[in-house]
Amino acid sequence: MEDKRPADGKAIASLVLGIVSFICIFFGYGAILGIVLAIVGLILGMDSKKRNPSGMATAGVVLSIISLAICTISFIACVACVGALASLA
Repeated sequence: MEDKRPADGKAIASLVLGIVSFICIFFGYGAILGIVLAIVGLILGMDSKKRNPSGMATAGVVLSIISLAICTISFIACVACVGALASLA
């Protein structure tokens, strides 16, 4: 049977922010933007999940957590590479 509840805007925003932050992984210092977007997506997803539990809110939270972790690792790796190159010059 179909779910007839209206779509929650915060759940949709969380999912979209998680996707956009995941895309930011591939842009070096764009990882800073990805980290910020993932944190906002995580907050919106958790709030939406508390008020109206849905699969979309859960997907937004999971994607935001994954994106936050990978963006943070990507940012640290970029900083380490720039630092290593600066020490060679």
